[in-house]
Amino acid sequence: MRLFVALKIPPIMQDEISGLVRPLRASMPGRFIPRENRHVTLAFLGDAPASTLSDIEDALEAAAMDAREIALRPDRLGKFGRSSDATFWLGLAEDPNLTNLAKRLREELRKRNIPFDDKPFLAHIALARRVRIPKESLPPLPFPGPALATRVAVFKSTLSREGASYEEIYGIDLEPVL
Repeated sequence: MRLFVALKIPPIMQDEISGLVRPLRASMPGRFIPRENRHVTLAFLGDAPASTLSDIEDALEAAAMDAREIALRPDRLGKFGRSSDATFWLGLAEDPNLTNLAKRLREELRKRNIPFDDKPFLAHIALARRVRIPKESLPPLPFPGPALATRVAVFKSTLSREGASYEEIYGIDLEPVL
């Protein structure tokens, strides 16, 4: 199974991200990520045997214990890769609760000897893959406002010719902010 652990993006923010993506589609050729696939990855596990799923769930539970809802505050756009073939993303402002949750999750995965992509955590939401970013300025963009993420989950990723589809296989609701 191809797995990752991520925060789900609240519906209101998904709507606002869709408003941001609309003008980008016209100026930036590439594969834009469907609304239902947008998320904030905390740890990418890649191909994991089904036998490790209970340990992954335990790691998520331990990491999310006492975790509160997390403020997602978009603050910039960025890319991974070359401008002619990039992953284009919406960056999120530094938030200690988000950083700590990602750090705790990774520590819990290590304790259980569950491999994951150990690149430094960068809070972002992928918007498009394999895009060509224009040299000229981007059009005016309606930037999303902040929102609270209320759920963290383990997702199964299935790849096909049409792209990836994600299925939540285990999730935890975060404690409301008081």
